[in-house]
Amino acid sequence: MKTFSLALIALAGISAVPAAQAAGNIDCELHYNLAGWSVLYKTASGTGTIQCDNGARIPVKITAKGGGLTVGKSKIVDGKGRFSGAYSVNDLIGSYASVEAHAGADKSSNAQVMTKGDISLALAGTGKGWDLGVGVGRFTIERR
Repeated sequence: MKTFSLALIALAGISAVPAAQAAGNIDCELHYNLAGWSVLYKTASGTGTIQCDNGARIPVKITAKGGGLTVGKSKIVDGKGRFSGAYSVNDLIGSYASVEAHAGADKSSNAQVMTKGDISLALAGTGKGWDLGVGVGRFTIERR
């Protein structure tokens, strides 16, 4: 009888693990400002805030680095991003792989989708500057 009770407790514990994942993805957005330059090598940095539908709000530092056939200088103000595939706010912190094509004169714009495992981040923003090129890089989000 004691073994049967322990087996039931173990089964209840195992079945609870998928239930945590089944709770679903959280809905989060990134609001950011980013400025940088590129001449074959691209670098940019900025700050932002991640806001989620579960009430979480995290101030973040953003860096973007990469390379390719690219040249320019730009500043994105009040950019927006949307995350998908995350179960926790901690899933959003880290480095994302990115591929982008960009072009602009006077008014610069940027739109790209990047991934980190199962998590995707779609960015869109406008600002000032001039830029032209195609690049591959890393977009990193850290807590401030």
